[in-house]
Amino acid sequence: MSGHSKFANIRVKKEKNDAAKGKAFTVIGREIAVAVKEGGPNPDNNAKLRDVIAKAKAANMPNDTIERGIKKAAGDLENVNYSYNTYEGYGPGGVAIIVKCLTDNNNRTAGNVRSAFTKGGGSIGVTGCVSYMFDEKGLIIVAKEDTEMDADDLMMFAIEAGAEDFSEEEDSFEITTAPNDFSTVRDAFDKEGIKMASAEVTMIPQNYVSVTDEDVQKNLDRILDLLDADDDVQDVYTNIE
Repeated sequence: MSGHSKFANIRVKKEKNDAAKGKAFTVIGREIAVAVKEGGPNPDNNAKLRDVIAKAKAANMPNDTIERGIKKAAGDLENVNYSYNTYEGYGPGGVAIIVKCLTDNNNRTAGNVRSAFTKGGGSIGVTGCVSYMFDEKGLIIVAKEDTEMDADDLMMFAIEAGAEDFSEEEDSFEITTAPNDFSTVRDAFDKEGIKMASAEVTMIPQNYVSVTDEDVQKNLDRILDLLDADDDVQDVYTNIE
């Protein structure tokens, strides 16, 4: 993997999360509840919960908040009724958009996502209409400013831990894994004390679309802003360059 860097986008995303921690913490709280229901409250025996805890820490969620969320979920399993849903469609300019949601009300979420697309001049499509343009991968970002390891040493460590690929960008190192290997590789980085700017299973576009028209960009921004403001929306992926 080469030719693009997500680190700048990661920093922008963190800044947005810092300005709207309530939304970020709500989403992560739901993920904690689902992870506990599926695999139990002990992160040592629950890889999915470990991943969510790592995500929570990256979003600056306090440890006591994380622990309270785990305990609450463990004691209230009968009321954890969230489901995962994915919506796919096109924004203006032919931009592919994938929206991943975690919700307790499918009708509400579907209506809100459809409304966001419509208000920005986009359209919801059928399942699979754009996901074939993306590859699901584990992606770990290490900022150069956060590590003393040189590229060769970090690459060897990543590959030995089970990573698929490694690339050096201007301000970061990017490590990709198969989705099923992500938890193992992330755990190896964590145990080694390597600080990660981001670690998540994500959708990486196979090709990118360049948007130069200001009106198209304005409408795209409207879609993305509406989706970002929705508590049911976990992640949004696009192939915008």
